[in-house]
Amino acid sequence: MKLESSDKSILFSHTEIPDVFFTEYLSQASGDYIKVYLCLIFLTKYDKDIKLNDLSKKLNVPFSTIQSALNFWEDLGVVTKKINGYILNDLQQIELHKSFVPNVSLSSEKIKQNAKSEYRARAIESINNTYFQGIMSPSWYSDIDLWFKKYEFDEQVMVALFDYCFNKSALHKNYIQTVAESWSHNKIKTYNDLENYFQKYENMTKIKKSIAKKLGRYGNLTQFEEAYIEKWLLDYGFSLDIINIALRKTTSKTNPNFDYLDKLLSDWHTRNLSTVQEIETFLAELKKKNKNIKELEKKTNYNNYQKRDYNNLNDLYANKKAE
Repeated sequence: MKLESSDKSILFSHTEIPDVFFTEYLSQASGDYIKVYLCLIFLTKYDKDIKLNDLSKKLNVPFSTIQSALNFWEDLGVVTKKINGYILNDLQQIELHKSFVPNVSLSSEKIKQNAKSEYRARAIESINNTYFQGIMSPSWYSDIDLWFKKYEFDEQVMVALFDYCFNKSALHKNYIQTVAESWSHNKIKTYNDLENYFQKYENMTKIKKSIAKKLGRYGNLTQFEEAYIEKWLLDYGFSLDIINIALRKTTSKTNPNFDYLDKLLSDWHTRNLSTVQEIETFLAELKKKNKNIKELEKKTNYNNYQKRDYNNLNDLYANKKAE
């Protein structure tokens, strides 16, 4: 016999979305991209043929965004482009395939068994309970295990990584990977390394704000200006006290800028001056020397009308405003 189901009114029908969409894909997509995907799921139930332009109007989303959304989901393997349309792939099958890729993905249980210590297993479980409400998907276990191996973070650093990204409302793999790369680049492996990094970053942020304020800059510094400050602090090893000495020299300039500050500080670095006392002694001796030269010029009635240039030592340390 033949069994047929009766057509349900749209009022009583429903659209199913697998849980892995929420655990693996939701955090990676923008609101418009999610709208597009949900609409595609809905339309596939009815085997509808719809043009992208009509989809744009239906969702009140720009046509270019529709195209970007389809490219985004295609890159993730969620949809596959055909000549005459798209196929929506089975998300559960995609994640199942990931779980069985040899030497790359492991089940959550296997990772726990192979963990170097019970402490690491507790750290992973803490991440699951704290940031995923106890329903972290198997692929996260695989990624965490790989990050442990790649970056050699200790367990506290790995938990701190998730905490940092969670507080930034960016608990998705691409962002976590980016932060992990940055921490690894800064030679962070232990929690002590991480605390020192945060302390240095916090101090640098305060110093940047202090310098900008003293120069009358209340907007954001440019990338190049921040690079100057990082060079003074990290490459030259100068403290804020030393930078303040250079900042005080700007009061004699009409339009002080970062280029002038960099020339001053670079000159001190070249002379191997590394403390406030050494720099103040150098400036005092230079001032005395310049005073003697001026007295000599006055006695001999000699004047130098050469145009002032920051590459000229006398002009670099001049105490009157440039005309």
